[in-house]
Order: sequence, then C-alpha cells, then structure tokens
Amino acid sequence: MSRPKITVVGAGNVGATTAQRIADKGLADVVLVDIIEGLPQGKALDMREAGPVTGSDVSVVGSNSYAETAGSQIAVITSGIARRPGMSRDDLLFTNMDIVSKVTRELVSHSPNCILIVVTNPLDAMTQLAYWVSGFPRERVVGMAGILDTARFRTFLSLELNVSIRDIQAWVLGGHGDTMVPLLSSTTVGGQPVAKLIPKDRLAQIVKRTQDGGAEIVNLLKTGSAYYAPSAAVVEMVESILFDQKRLLPCCAYLQGEYGIHDLFVGVPVKLGARGVEQILQFELSAEEQQALHKSAASVKELSDKMKEKAGGVPK
Repeated sequence: MSRPKITVVGAGNVGATTAQRIADKGLADVVLVDIIEGLPQGKALDMREAGPVTGSDVSVVGSNSYAETAGSQIAVITSGIARRPGMSRDDLLFTNMDIVSKVTRELVSHSPNCILIVVTNPLDAMTQLAYWVSGFPRERVVGMAGILDTARFRTFLSLELNVSIRDIQAWVLGGHGDTMVPLLSSTTVGGQPVAKLIPKDRLAQIVKRTQDGGAEIVNLLKTGSAYYAPSAAVVEMVESILFDQKRLLPCCAYLQGEYGIHDLFVGVPVKLGARGVEQILQFELSAEEQQALHKSAASVKELSDKMKEKAGGVPK
C-alpha cells in the first residue's frame, strides 16, 4: 500500500519547515515545489538525509515543476512574498494574487481531488482566491489562520498566568489580521472563565498583542516573518485530514449564511476530516463578539472585492 502524498508549494521558511515536520513525523511522502532552481531539491535532500536519524522512511522530493505532485491528497500553498517591517498583510494582496492563482491552477491540473490548505497572506483573501480559481467545492479549500492566532493567544495567557498551555482552552475567529476576534466569553483556564482570572484592562492588552502577533515577530526578525508556529499549525490540519480525526479547529472556511456572513472565507470553528471542512460549527457568541466578527468579515470582503475589481469579475 503506497503512502499518501502531500505537496508543499514554496520552499521558503514556512513551506520548508512544514515539509520537514511532515517528514519527521512520517505522515506522508512530500513534494516540495519552488520556482528557484536547486532550492527545493537541496532542502528536500537535506530532509531526506535526516531520515536515518529521525527514523522516518518517507520520500521527500524537491521540484521546480508540478509533474511530481500528481495525485497529491493534500496541497499546502505557502508561496508568495512575505511581509516586511511596516508592511501590512493587505499590501501583499496583488503580488500574491498572481502567484496563488498560477499555483492553484497547476495543483488542480495535477491533483484534481486534493484538499487545498492555503497559508499565503493575506490569508483570507488568498483562500477565497484559491476557491474561485480551483472550482473546488467549499469543503476542499481551507485556510490556516485561526489555529495560529489561537496558539498565540494561548501562549500569552500561559505567560501571564504561569500555567500550562494544555489547560487553556480558547478560540480566535475572524480574519487573519488586526481585526481577529478572540472569544473571551468561551476562553477558560482549568475550566475557569479567563475574565475571572485576569483584569479586564490587562486582558485587553493580551488581546491586542494577539492581534499584532505576526507583526511583533516581523519587527523582531527584520528580514522575515514567523514560520515555526505557522508550520506547526498547518501540520495539525494535515494530521486531522489524513487520519480523519474530525478535530474541531479554528480555520478559514467559506461561509454561506453561517454567523450571518455570506459567500466569504472567514475564520470560524470547523470539523476537519478526510473530506476537508466537514462541518462549520456555530458557537453562541456575545453581542460584542458577533459585532466584531462582522467587522472582521467586512475587512476581508474589502480585499475580496479588490481582487474581483482587478480581475474584472470573479478570478478564474
């Protein structure tokens, strides 16, 4: 019985680290694709040579073409330019729009039954674009954002309270940017509401740090953006799909009326399994959270409309 195949497009920090995590865990054979000659081949060979140490027998192949990707079960899109200091995710829109369109067409051509996981920023807009270009059903196009944003929120709460991250339950919904919505009403620490443990003004500061989490790392690195946490988030999604775990995870999914949002990709709680997004869970939100989610969706729609305007209609 052959192993499943996963394609990762983009051999930069996020893509290469995602490929490495998949290979180290022995989850699937990996094809790493990039337009730069030698880059995916060199990184793939390096990962393959780690196999005898990590105990992983999976194949890792680097390529500048998509022929090797044929028949992939999952394709992860990380390609595009990364944010630089002072650059917003929105600044990336049109450059990465061209890149993600081309990549999506190639992936669909070679793996028409795959599930697309989009990581390229601006995340929500690029996931919407991949959905349009691929022509896939909404279940098979999903964006990685909420898991990362929630991980950052849980990290900051853990640091504040000096408790294990394993005892913090939280959800961050909405767009992957400064309008994201941490659900304070359902955030608990050891089963206790977080609002009972952290003063309101301090909690607001932690929420703000979460919303600016990506920018904080960009400003520290100065020549790149986050990749350890984003790649870990992607692999959590990969495992849930590969093994049909049906994990309940915050992901960027296509809404058709859920939460009062229509025809738009926004971060919401989903059940992620072998068929992709198998269910969108409708949590009970406070009036304030519902309003914030709609505000976040409006900022995502603005980018979506810009892409349609540039393409003269829905991009194909």
